[in-house]
Amino acid sequence: MTYDFDTLVDRRGTNAMKWNVEPGELPMWVADMDFMTAPAIVEAVKARAEHGIWGYTALPDAWYDAYIGWWRDRHGLTMEKDWLLFATGIVPAIGSVIRRLTAPGEKVLIQSPVYNCFFSAVTDSGRQVKDCPLEYNDWTQTYSIDFHKLDTALSDPAVRLMLLCNPHNPTGNIWDKKTLAAIGELCARHGVTVLSDEIHCDVTDPGVDYVPFASVSEACRDMSVTFIAPTKAFNLAGLKTAAVAAPDKALRERVQAALHADGVGEVGAFAVDATVAAFTKCGDWLDGMRAYVAENKRLVQAFLEKELPQVKAVPSKATYLLWLDCSALPGYKGDLAHFIRTGTGLFLNAGGMYGDAGRDFLRMNLGCPRSLVEDGLKRLKKGVEAREKVY
Repeated sequence: MTYDFDTLVDRRGTNAMKWNVEPGELPMWVADMDFMTAPAIVEAVKARAEHGIWGYTALPDAWYDAYIGWWRDRHGLTMEKDWLLFATGIVPAIGSVIRRLTAPGEKVLIQSPVYNCFFSAVTDSGRQVKDCPLEYNDWTQTYSIDFHKLDTALSDPAVRLMLLCNPHNPTGNIWDKKTLAAIGELCARHGVTVLSDEIHCDVTDPGVDYVPFASVSEACRDMSVTFIAPTKAFNLAGLKTAAVAAPDKALRERVQAALHADGVGEVGAFAVDATVAAFTKCGDWLDGMRAYVAENKRLVQAFLEKELPQVKAVPSKATYLLWLDCSALPGYKGDLAHFIRTGTGLFLNAGGMYGDAGRDFLRMNLGCPRSLVEDGLKRLKKGVEAREKVY
């Protein structure tokens, strides 16, 4: 079946956070797509709404089966029903688990540049961030992990958890099995539990898959908690639906207590039906969206090479986000996103929000119709060229 990803859907006036901007501005920032939700999900939500009563909701077997079947068939990981716990969202679930598995003042390791909510999930919980930045090759625009530095960072006795972003936001990097195995080996050696945020796992380029951390080995499986959801792949963030997978029974009991204590394990009626529809009926829609986004990435790459060579796109195999290396531009880049937005209306994420390692970068959301991408590129060029005249 062919799906329409080109039609512009007006989201202004719908309380969409992404589009809560001034007239004439083009928001390409928060990780929220501008495609109409898959038809089968729309129908499932409509059917549930038409029932007219939306009271307290229990998790049906269909919810568990949907997750288990999707991860088995799509990602080669066979999960058990007992592993899965409902959560209203990945970010609140991560915060709850951090507070349950660590004591105030202890440390959580992250690898910047990384999703900004990793920082706040740690600090808002009264814990400390232990940053072990990724290694960036500015010649090839690629990221890797320095395992000697990671080993040293994990050896800090105050580090109790590692927050892993797999696939990685904002770089679009997919960690291979060898890399994940090495992370697991080091964390096991130092008694550090891995919290793996895998929310972007389904948004990969066509023909490319990610490796679930828990699938790498029995050790990785039993020392980890994985956070998964249909929300990025199918744009369902507003329905508040996610899952936490914890294979080890003792660890899972602590995770479950955390979710219950913080009230983030309460099931929503629409969340269940939308999730089941997504994972059982919408594979074709997702594949179409992945192909469309991959073409958006190629469009940006070609444009930058021809029209704006001073800005480099970091090669991306996952997410609908593109990480733009602006280090070759003159002057201080910390105000670059603001300058571009003020002068052109293009709203991008400033790289510094993902840690100091991202200060020379911008993050651009390509989960939108191609006409918006083309508009965004014109504005980006205009903004960069205007700024160059200042220096």
